[in-house]
Amino acid sequence: MTTFDKREESFETQFVHDEDLKFKATARRDRLFGLWAAEKIGLTGLTAEDYAKKLVASDVETHDVFDKVRADFAVTAVKQSEEQIRRIMAELMARAVREIKAGR
Repeated sequence: MTTFDKREESFETQFVHDEDLKFKATARRDRLFGLWAAEKIGLTGLTAEDYAKKLVASDVETHDVFDKVRADFAVTAVKQSEEQIRRIMAELMARAVREIKAGR
């Protein structure tokens, strides 16, 4: 195997690792985001967990958790600006990445 081949293999391995981390972090962020949104809506316990699970599933299908939560907030009269929601999503993504990297 040449140096070029080894380097190419290394890049491919890193790409797979990065994509796996991105997928796991997004799923974790969506779950945390779902729990946050459920709390704002007034859901608790298993109902909140179910809401979060549905949000993760909707991201896999539509890639649009922001619009789903924003629509749910509108229906339930939860007052959160678009900027506030996006800030929470960014904070939760950073938390998800930290947790995954820490092995949690």
